[in-house]
Amino acid sequence: MTNVLWFSEIKENDLPKVGGKALNLGIMYKLKFPVPPGFVVTTYAYKQFLEENKLTRPISRILSNINSNNPQEVTEASKQIHDLIINSEIPFEIKKDIEESYEILNVSPEIVKNGGNALDIVKMGRDTPYVAVRSSATAEDLPTASFAGQQETFVNVKGAKNVVEAVKKCWASLFTPRAIFYRKKQNYKHEQVFISVVIQQMINSEKSGVIFTANPATNNKNEIIIEAGFGLGDAIVGGEIKPDHYTIDKEKLKIINKKINKQEWMYTRDENTIQTIKKEISFGNLQVLTNDEIIRLVEYAKRLETHYQKPQDIEFAIERNRIYILQTRAITTLQKEIKQEELKGNLLLEGIPASPGTAFGAVKIIHNISELSKIEKDDILVTKMTTPSMVPTMDLCAAIITDEGGITAHASIISRELGIPCVVGTEKATSILKDNIMVTVDGTNGKVYEGKTTIQQEPEYLEDVEVKTKIYMNLGEPNEIDEYKDLDIDGIGLLRLEFMIASEIEKHPLLLIKNNEQNIYINKIYEGIKKVASSVYPKPVIVRFSDFKSNEYRDLEGGDEFEPEEENPMMGLRGISRYISEEFKEVFNLEIQAIKKVIQEFNNIHVMLPFVRNTEEVHKCLEIMQQQGLERNENFKIWLMAEVPSMALIPESFASLPIDGVSIGSNDLTSFVLGVDRDSTKLNKMYYFDEKNPAVLQAMKNIIIGFKKQGKTISICGQAPSNYEEIVRFLVKNKINSISVNPDAVNKVRTWVHEAEENP
Repeated sequence: MTNVLWFSEIKENDLPKVGGKALNLGIMYKLKFPVPPGFVVTTYAYKQFLEENKLTRPISRILSNINSNNPQEVTEASKQIHDLIINSEIPFEIKKDIEESYEILNVSPEIVKNGGNALDIVKMGRDTPYVAVRSSATAEDLPTASFAGQQETFVNVKGAKNVVEAVKKCWASLFTPRAIFYRKKQNYKHEQVFISVVIQQMINSEKSGVIFTANPATNNKNEIIIEAGFGLGDAIVGGEIKPDHYTIDKEKLKIINKKINKQEWMYTRDENTIQTIKKEISFGNLQVLTNDEIIRLVEYAKRLETHYQKPQDIEFAIERNRIYILQTRAITTLQKEIKQEELKGNLLLEGIPASPGTAFGAVKIIHNISELSKIEKDDILVTKMTTPSMVPTMDLCAAIITDEGGITAHASIISRELGIPCVVGTEKATSILKDNIMVTVDGTNGKVYEGKTTIQQEPEYLEDVEVKTKIYMNLGEPNEIDEYKDLDIDGIGLLRLEFMIASEIEKHPLLLIKNNEQNIYINKIYEGIKKVASSVYPKPVIVRFSDFKSNEYRDLEGGDEFEPEEENPMMGLRGISRYISEEFKEVFNLEIQAIKKVIQEFNNIHVMLPFVRNTEEVHKCLEIMQQQGLERNENFKIWLMAEVPSMALIPESFASLPIDGVSIGSNDLTSFVLGVDRDSTKLNKMYYFDEKNPAVLQAMKNIIIGFKKQGKTISICGQAPSNYEEIVRFLVKNKINSISVNPDAVNKVRTWVHEAEENP
């Protein structure tokens, strides 16, 4: 047996020795594809490492004692195994073979075979190369199971000792929480999966991307899709940029469609620090690939598909005008073929698409709350902007149209929660439209048409797709659970109290206390939560304590008496700061009593504290909960909402609190990171509110990393993942535990997550 195999030495039956990724690289290398040179540290070396350090039994014992569906148990087991491997010594012979192979990597193996002394050649001036050190498990990149992204990759590694350390880290990554969970889901026994490590010359690409030899969105096998961006491929794989998109006729080798997207920065290697950095670019509005490069890539892709006899997902890089093929694997096609209908009709209005779907009905213009009574079931509500008091009426409507707001305005959020098409920010709907005229609302594209109109259909997405990342659902009205309870979800990631208060109680809670009607508040909240908890049991339900702003509370009966008129309620007395204030503490106690009443009957209820600004207020809030007899335990978890940049700046401080997890509120987080009023029609139309902005993505990443270090669970319940596939890919890449989305987006996002997990 051997510790090291060069790509040129790998045979098609060597899967047990080198794993799926390395096997494909060896096959391509021998077929004369432009694969960067490299070698593989075999599974034999890995087994020898385990045997000499006596690690097999301890690892098996750790894995046998965990519930793989419990994220905290899996995370702790992963850490224990990681420490065992990292703290063990690689046997001398294995280390020697790795170091010597690395030293001669940039010397052709043929020179060695012909009697040349590779080490002497290195000493004569050949520099040691930068390499990518990549894991290649025996259950990875197979024709039937991708297992992609389960293990780690290390780039820009230089120096023999650093390479050896990277190999050890790759071995340890066979036991990441994600890999442990995924193997369990796929019914692979841990002890039957081994790992090799690919050490390959690093390509510091000026351009990079992905090729699909069948259109993954339509299942059209006559089309090849290429996505490309400037710089290293991390930005595309992570969904951090919107790449160029090229569609090519496979048989005619003809480019049939191009979509050129502006790129403002790229990843590249900093030669001073040897680190991957973001670099601003001035040429990002240009087409990334030349037409000649596109056709050359298509020719390589067709050859690979012909060899493997299956559609392929291929990664490529271009450095100094030379194309390199970095990886290939089989495509997992997810979406059904999209059927499109002809778009017809007289366009009346355009605005911002806020909630998808189409609806036809009669317009009813609402200038103030007193006019709500004229709304009948399946009418189209048209107003300047909705308020919480309108929620019961909104539930009757077929669609919503507003003059103001953006995609996270009140109308947008409620419409998505209720599954109602919505167009916001039209600026003039209330002045152009008239009562009782019939219109068609296209919430997907942000358009309003005269009369009944045929709209282009949305893509269909498969249900029940297997994923590792949990998919939760956001829910507004508890009564809506009957419609959505059979969706393929892992639980409710956000159940808001505001909707129950606005639609069922309708009075300011302090007015109820003043009138000694506290039980109304407690019981209505209890009934709403109970309905949801019983409908999805035993799946978890994350209940968010109320987060009305002062202007929204003023809309409730009695609100004028108890609420200040704040100049900027978005940044005023809201969320957790209310709970610890003398004026509102008693209302928080009522919400605690409602929660306590539910958990006496159901053990799938957990709570979330919204709009957290600092750690001190969390301590005070937890103290109040403890005094009221509501404490975290094995069956009752306490989460925080991450909506304020302070949590992204010092996430470890918040993660160290006695809480169980965090959920990112991307709507508020985007507003405060970018300094944008999310309800501003003008700013939304100028695209200032942008969840895909690099600063927002970095804030999310900081939160994920900081909380993971403390072994806490991380989710997201804001609007961003319901809308943008690139954000879902970004979250999956950064190993978020769960994603909570609107009901209409569950199947779509599950499909996106599956694609991201299978093709990272």
